Amino acid sequence: MKPPAGGPSAFASVSRTVGGALFVAGLVSGTRKQSAPRDTGLGVLLVPGFGCGDWSLLPAAAWLRHRGHRPAAARIGLNVGCTTELVARIERRAEEHAEATGDPVVLVGQSRGGWLSRLVAVRRPDLVRALVTAGSPVLDPLGVNPKVMRNARFLTRLSAFGLPGLLDDDCFTGECFRDNMSALRGPLPDGMPALAVYSRLDRVVPWQLCQDRSAECVEVRSGHTGMLLQPEFYSALAPRLSRWARSRRESSAPEWRCCHAAPG
Repeated sequence: MKPPAGGPSAFASVSRTVGGALFVAGLVSGTRKQSAPRDTGLGVLLVPGFGCGDWSLLPAAAWLRHRGHRPAAARIGLNVGCTTELVARIERRAEEHAEATGDPVVLVGQSRGGWLSRLVAVRRPDLVRALVTAGSPVLDPLGVNPKVMRNARFLTRLSAFGLPGLLDDDCFTGECFRDNMSALRGPLPDGMPALAVYSRLDRVVPWQLCQDRSAECVEVRSGHTGMLLQPEFYSALAPRLSRWARSRRESSAPEWRCCHAAPG
């Protein structure tokens, strides 16, 4: 087999992605026989990365169902829209899923989906039991690979020509940008557990930008887009989901009710 362009490191990255895809494919097809402890189903909302849709997180949803959780899609279409609008849509979906499951939900977001989820967690802590980000530049969303930024800026030009549902200039320099970045730089609400997964092999998001100061940071060996196809990601996630599910069962808090009034 001829190594792909980029040498041994690129070959290793492709091999890890293929191996990870086979790992989760077993869950999707139901052929994976390894026993797994089943948690008492947490509601989990899955938020895709930049330019991706819910389909990109189907393997993650299959893994979560395999462990007894209740995953739901964010239903935001392709993640290319205005930050403020997407945060509002994710918040609504989180509220719907929390009401359906009777408890606050775990937000799991990849790349841009991770820092959008973090904004929801800050705005509506009543809806969020825990936060998981994967390859998410929470410290500086504009510090990603320049090629990605050029693609994002191109969307603003299309938006200026009247194409709806896309990022616009306000998301980079205006009030939308200032308000959301201010919220993103702040700490998570007291007592909210968080897991930030990153990789030094990530060529899209510098790993340093994923170091959420309010989260437990865990390193995996993965490229950017294939991070949720890696067994290492699920090895990090599984015990934490179990812990969060156990803490819910042991909690003596009164029955959860949604608080519809968002802060500020």
